Amino acid sequence: MRLKVFSILFFIALAANAQFTISGKVTSVAGEPVPNAEIWNKTTGKLTVANQQGEYKILSLEEGNYEFAVFSYEYAIMEREISVDKNLTVDFELSPLAESLTEVMITNRREQIFALRKLRKVEGTAIYAGKKSEVVLLDKVTGNLAANNARQIYNQVVGLNIYDNGDAGLQLNIGGRGLDPNRTQNFNTRQNGYDISADVLGYPESYYTPPPEALREIQVVRGAASLQYGTQFGGLINFKFKEPVPDKKIELISRQSLGSYDLFTSFNSLSGTVGKFSYYTYYNFKTGNGFRPNSGYDSYNAYAHLGWKFNDRTKISFEYTYQDYLAQQPGGLTDFQFYRDPDFSNRPRNWFDVNWNLFALKLEHQISDRTDFSLNVFGLNATRKALGFRQNRVAQADDPDEPRELLVDDFSNWGAEARVLTRYDLFGEESVLLLGSKFYKAFNQQQQGAGSAAMGPDFEFANASFPDYERQSEFDFPNSNLAIFGENIFNLTNNFSVTPGFRFEFINTEAEGFYKNIITDNAENVLLNETIEDNREFDRSFLLLGIGSSYNLNPSNELYANLSQNYRSVTFNDIRVVNPSFQVDPNINDEEGFTSDLGIRGRMKNIISYDASLFALKYNDRIGEVLRPEERVNAEGQLEETGRLVRFRGNIGDAFIYGVETFVDWNISNSFFESTENYKLNAFVNAAFTRSEYIKSEQINVEGNEVEFIPEINLKTGLYFGYKNFLAGLQHTYLSSQYTDATNAPQDRFENNRGIEGEVPAYGIMDLSASYSLGKFKLEAGINNLLDNSYFTRRATGYPGPGIIPAQPVTWYTTLQIKL
Repeated sequence: MRLKVFSILFFIALAANAQFTISGKVTSVAGEPVPNAEIWNKTTGKLTVANQQGEYKILSLEEGNYEFAVFSYEYAIMEREISVDKNLTVDFELSPLAESLTEVMITNRREQIFALRKLRKVEGTAIYAGKKSEVVLLDKVTGNLAANNARQIYNQVVGLNIYDNGDAGLQLNIGGRGLDPNRTQNFNTRQNGYDISADVLGYPESYYTPPPEALREIQVVRGAASLQYGTQFGGLINFKFKEPVPDKKIELISRQSLGSYDLFTSFNSLSGTVGKFSYYTYYNFKTGNGFRPNSGYDSYNAYAHLGWKFNDRTKISFEYTYQDYLAQQPGGLTDFQFYRDPDFSNRPRNWFDVNWNLFALKLEHQISDRTDFSLNVFGLNATRKALGFRQNRVAQADDPDEPRELLVDDFSNWGAEARVLTRYDLFGEESVLLLGSKFYKAFNQQQQGAGSAAMGPDFEFANASFPDYERQSEFDFPNSNLAIFGENIFNLTNNFSVTPGFRFEFINTEAEGFYKNIITDNAENVLLNETIEDNREFDRSFLLLGIGSSYNLNPSNELYANLSQNYRSVTFNDIRVVNPSFQVDPNINDEEGFTSDLGIRGRMKNIISYDASLFALKYNDRIGEVLRPEERVNAEGQLEETGRLVRFRGNIGDAFIYGVETFVDWNISNSFFESTENYKLNAFVNAAFTRSEYIKSEQINVEGNEVEFIPEINLKTGLYFGYKNFLAGLQHTYLSSQYTDATNAPQDRFENNRGIEGEVPAYGIMDLSASYSLGKFKLEAGINNLLDNSYFTRRATGYPGPGIIPAQPVTWYTTLQIKL
């Protein structure tokens, strides 16, 4: 009797918790399979991707009604409600997009797809669950792509602090949350998943930036990305290139652009698929003279992606990137010079040359329906050469009879990163495990010394002609790094997930070489000229931990929270480059801390999309700069002050940074004119409010100060309008004042000597852009800095300064695109 009662209760419980499966195929109306179609369960918020034959399977569904959306980029989105009370076979038939879609209709479709895609917690062999992540879709950007205008491209990424160099975007300079924007050095910068900076650990600066015209999207993941992608406080920036077109053997896109100050850019790409072979390649040329004297540039950039699909489960690709550019650098200004004439330049002999060669081989293999594997092997061979007169007395004119300073860096490194991502059932829900490992090896060389006294870009050392030139050094920097990392999404309920993770790092940093110690008297007579050997080796290993969580309020709205440890190793540039503008603490060491986010994001119907979060960043042993008397070892071996005031670079202290980051995009046309599909009217507000403080420091006049590179208010607002094939956008950017050093030195408008320290005053900029499409042609035009405000965003300590680097005045651009 007891057995019978138990059996009845067991089967009742089993029936109450029965789970079912939906499987089927996604095809076109012509009956052709739609590979990689995405089936989004709007009721649960989960996404399933079809295979190459369009076949899919959705597991673990309880009895009930579900709403599904099915989409692929070449087809119209299909929505269907399905009632589940048993295992079902459901086929979806997608209609091709109409050729007569207007630009506004295409833009609205992209926004609809993005609303679905941005909720994905897993992509490929990467996990984004519970992280502060943003995606920039380049084909949605209305702005100056030809000149890589960062404030327009990243206008919907919250809290970024952007340097404006006016060099057609040859280098990207973005930071945030108190991180130095210089060459995006506080982010792990990647291209299609592999590193592109000079040296990820020893010199993580990005001298190469992909042209936005070649990109499909830019992924930005904040500090919690340290577990998967690196240890940096900033997180990840991953440039994802356009993929080969799947339905053409050849597609040509050509974009020719003209603009102010002799700007000319030419971007030309070829793409296609022939059987199992696919390709995407481009060539990009940029030239211009800049708005200041001595600021011309020429850039040549090429890229090739070659892919081969062995079968539905395995594909391999090879990528090569080349960039070579030469830029004349007009130097920095003092405050007095800037306010008198921001177009002034007294540096006719400063030059900068970069040659970049990136290689990558990627293998992607689907081990089973629930397990994916990827292997990325990549390498860099590059040089960076800087030549010029860069005294910290910024107002001092360049003496054409004196030698220029020459810095030459040779970067040679390679790495390999393997990832395995598998899905498994736990507590009746699907969980996801990611495990990976990365090995990285760098062989970098740096030489510093006297360059020629000529005018042009002569990058040959002239130490033999100027043996007493005071800043001479030559070093090798071999670095090694091994990392093991993992994350796991535990779906504890249908709506709540927790994602703990770890990253173990072993880092070996070495420096082998020498520098000159040359001392002169006031009459420039040499008192001492000695060569000092400086060989160092620094091994460290550590474990970083983190955890993220996500709670789906409904399929379109999500609460998220995360906490992750961060780490930044000292770069060899911090340690060894002899700079007349600052002195480096010989005991400088690595930085560590944590980043955390708590927020809510999502979409309200098809009217409002939003993301609002609180963040906190603890920064221990932060490397920064303070003003103090210069010290050096004299001829008797004693430490003495030179009488000069210099920036002192070292571990300034512990800092705490916190704030609110908000983003709201309001689809006004859907609010009031939903039936008018050929109209578009959107407004957005992107606002970050940040506070900071040095809570501990052994330096004088630092504790209690604000942290540098942090405007309290960082605001971007915009309005976008479209009718049929016409699109236009108006954007306003405002940043409040920010300090550039830890002592919070104020600005002195009458300073006519240095210009290196002081506030960056508040500034506001307005940009206007528009485009019109007609068949295979598209015309774009715009005006940047519409109100012609005079402002600057940075004070440089080395190249391209030292001193204030003025931002561009009002400029115009126009682009003609043809697509065949």
